[in-house]
Formats: sequence, C-alpha cells, structure tokens
Amino acid sequence: MLSGKRILIGVTGSIAAYKSALLVRLLVKAGAEVKVVMTASATEFITPLTLATLSKNPVLTTFAKNDTGEWHNHVELGLWADALIIAPASANTIAKMANGNCDNLLLAVYLSARCKVYFAPAMDLDMFQHPSTQSNIQKLIGFGNQLISPEYGELASGLIGTGRMAELEEIVAQVESSFGHIQKLKGKKALVTAGPTYEAIDPVRFIGNNSSGKMGFAIAEELANQGADVNLISGPTHLAATHSNIKVIRVTSAEEMYKASVSLFPSTDITVLSAAVADFKPATKADQKIKKNNANLSIELVKTTDIAAQLGKLKKPNQFTVGFALETENEQANAEQKITSKNFDLIVLNSLNDNGAGFGHDTNQVTLIDRTNKAQKFSLKSKKEVARDIVNAIIENSHA
Repeated sequence: MLSGKRILIGVTGSIAAYKSALLVRLLVKAGAEVKVVMTASATEFITPLTLATLSKNPVLTTFAKNDTGEWHNHVELGLWADALIIAPASANTIAKMANGNCDNLLLAVYLSARCKVYFAPAMDLDMFQHPSTQSNIQKLIGFGNQLISPEYGELASGLIGTGRMAELEEIVAQVESSFGHIQKLKGKKALVTAGPTYEAIDPVRFIGNNSSGKMGFAIAEELANQGADVNLISGPTHLAATHSNIKVIRVTSAEEMYKASVSLFPSTDITVLSAAVADFKPATKADQKIKKNNANLSIELVKTTDIAAQLGKLKKPNQFTVGFALETENEQANAEQKITSKNFDLIVLNSLNDNGAGFGHDTNQVTLIDRTNKAQKFSLKSKKEVARDIVNAIIENSHA
C-alpha cells in the first residue's frame, strides 16, 4: 500500500520521540519515501542524524539551510507529501496546530499541507485528559485531521493511564488504510449500540454499570473505516466518534436505547449490540430526591425491554446481527444459547475470568461464535484490534 508513497514525519518534543526511528524504518521497509521534520525540542530526545540515516534524507529542523540565505520551503514540503504523520504529537504542538500558531518549520508545513494529516498524541495522562487538550484534539478532528488515539499503559512519569503513543504498527496500518484500501462495507448501513444505560431511581440517583463504551465505539470506527454508514447509539459515556461516517445518537435509559434501535433497525444491514443494557429498572421514579432516614429503603425492580430479543423478532433474512455475552460461568454454553434465543448470526463472548477483559480496560479477550457454534478464540488485544477482528468476522460470515 505504501510503495512509492511520499511520507513526511513530524517529530515533536516528547519522550516518545525515540520511537520515531522505528516508525521511519517501518515506513521505508514498506517502500515509502520518507522525510522528517523535527521541532527544536524534539532534537533533545533523538538526534537528527539518527533519523537522517534511517530515512536516507536530510532531517529538517529550521527554515534556514545555512548562512547564505537559502531556506527550506515549507510550501514545497507540504505539496510534496502524500501524507503527513505527526508522531509523537505533544500537547504543545497539538495546541499550536489547533489555533493556527506557526512558530517553527513543522507548523508551517502543517498549515501548508494539502495531504491527509495524521497525529498521534503522546503525553502524560493528566495532560491528555485536560479539557484544553481534549478541546484542541476535537478541533483538529473537525479540521479533517486523523487522530491516532493514544493507548493505555505505563507512562514515562511512572503513572499508568491513557497517553502512551499508539503502537507503531497501528500508526502504519492507519496510514496504509488511506492508500488503495478496499472498503468492503461500502454502501452498507450499520447500527451499533455502546456503553451503559442509567435507570433513574429519583432525579439524582440511578442504577447503572461500569461499561465505558470503548468496545462499541471501536467497532463503530472500524465499520466506518470499511465504508459503512454507521448509526452509533450510545449510553452515557465521555467518548466521541472521530470518523465522518458515524452519527452518534445519545441516550440514557434502556427504554430510550430500545426506541432508537427499533426506529433505525429496519433500514440497517449490520447491527452490533455491544451496549451493556440494564436488565432491570425501578418500577417507579421518585419525583423528588429520596431523603435519607433511619428506615431501610426497598426499591421494586421490573424488567427492561430486551432489545436484542425484540430486534431478533423483527430481523429479515438479509440482515446480520451480532450480540455480546459477558459471562462468569458456563461461558460458551450460555453464549450459544443466546445465539438461538435472540436470533444472532454471531456472538462475541467475554469472560470475566480472563484478565484484562470486560469493563474498565483498554484491552479485551474474546471468543467469536457463529450460528453453527463454531468458536474462534483470540488472545488478549487492544480494543481497536478486537474491533478489527469482529468486523473481519462480520465481513466473512455475512459475505459482505
């Protein structure tokens, strides 16, 4: 995919700059012609000589070539590239990109570039989570730039959280997808449910669960990457979709998710029900906040509508549905039973007995089971990689 492509890499002042050497090597190995532009602070983490040797091109750090007045033409560089990858992208550079600041050669090239721009943030978790950084990232996405999301793990500070630059193979894979990628779901309509539901007890309290929505959002992104037009019905979550092919419908309760799903389902080719929908809700919601007193409180619960079962009844032969099963015992037998009872074509089995799977992780370990009870177990992977495995299975089994 990258053979003969001209790739410009921007390296900024982050400890992850040392990884740029391997990124250059991977791109060159894939057949790309690579040039590197570094900010001044990036040179404190890795030398231009290293990247020049690996890219087989001079590394550019300033506008001026020498004392004779010759200069590096940022406009020509921006026009030369088929893709610009800023990796690592520091919080400082992201802020400058979002606000049009142009105080170094890399930013001048960025503002001049007509090609696809990818940026891979790398910073400590508090910097990444700061509202200003999140706002700047959303601005860049709004400009049409492609976010390569950071990953969860141990950071240079010693803290553990989200902020580590994406794996280099993931960066290369995302860039490859823009060159000659055959979108196998082009023209298909997909529906994805994600996240938890909150069932109100009174105006301030609710029954909910720990689902983050990360798995569902990752699946929606991968379906969109394959060309599908995606409606993503999300329960309460802080996540945002980055792909232009995704329309997000925000809901709170199981009933709201049910109504939205039933409305969209008839025109949908592929449905993935990954939301952790509450099985029960309070029979009544108190109009006012329930006051604490010395008496025990009893809340009558009633069943919520089983969204998967209802959609299974409405399903037509040309529709493909995928369900999720989060189990703690008799995992495969319970998952196989759900395939039949809810008319699924494929089910994704999670076992809470597997470390790193289920809620609260950036990783997952799944087993995919089809209608014939054929099971395929995968190793522990990032949720992005799991989403890719699930969508590949959808393409294979639905003959899309």
